Amino acid sequence: MAGFRKAQPRQAFLKLALYGPPGSGKTFTSLLIAEGLAKATGKRVAYVDTERGTDFYAQAVPDRGVHPEAFDFDALYTRSVTELLKAVRELDPATHGVLVLDSITHIWEACKLAYSGGLTRAGTIPFQAWGHIKRPYKDLINLLLNQPLHVILCGRQGIEYGEDEKTGELKVAGKKMKAEGETPYEPHVLARMEASRNPDSSTVVSAWVEKDRTGVLAGKTLLNPNFDNLAKPLLGLLGLEQAQIESEEDVALRDAEALAQHDRDKAETSRQLLEEYAAKLALAKSSKEVEKVSKSITPELKKQMLAGDVSALREKYLEASRRSRAG
Repeated sequence: MAGFRKAQPRQAFLKLALYGPPGSGKTFTSLLIAEGLAKATGKRVAYVDTERGTDFYAQAVPDRGVHPEAFDFDALYTRSVTELLKAVRELDPATHGVLVLDSITHIWEACKLAYSGGLTRAGTIPFQAWGHIKRPYKDLINLLLNQPLHVILCGRQGIEYGEDEKTGELKVAGKKMKAEGETPYEPHVLARMEASRNPDSSTVVSAWVEKDRTGVLAGKTLLNPNFDNLAKPLLGLLGLEQAQIESEEDVALRDAEALAQHDRDKAETSRQLLEEYAAKLALAKSSKEVEKVSKSITPELKKQMLAGDVSALREKYLEASRRSRAG
């Protein structure tokens, strides 16, 4: 395996995430961004719609103040994580340049609802069951991060609770994307959306960029977010190759194999050392020669041996000592 080497910009596609309360403009904003990205790539948009939120955007609405014409995209209507995994794996990057998942919240809920095992006395899912529940979800996230296309994740807003330092009671600590807990850490950009009403009754949508790995938009509040102010400023930072992230299962398998090989190597080294020093003790004729061999069995050498072999070598030393004294 290669060691450290000079870092290279190997993110060829944007991975964005938007979340917010109902009516904050997540679906419309994702369509605006996806449309711009599709034009930039010369490809189509694949839209996973878990709540039929795009139905009115697939047709022209003359009275719609912004983008009255219909959006052009290919849709998949599902909340099934297995169906979604199959569809994403079958996507042709030559045809589709952008994938929108709206909403990731429903996919995470589907993973939990698929659990059919026993519950705890409190009616909750047992701790040991979460690894199985999360597996297809993590497979999906890993697939989305590795796919050679732009990805936009939309999620509902949830409440984050923390413990009051004085009373120990739970209190509202902030807002978060309503999905599996690690989800917000995965995309390059994470923005929380809100809609507010002006005195003239007009609505302004704002996106607060909570996270931006490029550093260009971090901490900024974008009014009426769209392709031009949220995605376009980042396109020039993209590389030519999409880095691949190993899944947790692949890493765990590789580590398990490496650790097992390490154990086998240590066992073989330990066996050889035991044979070598047992032979030296067997050849020692006098107490002086036995002690000389004993001194060569250093703590550093013992660290290379298994505990059982160290004990066996000590028995060989005691046997040689008794023999030399008797002789």
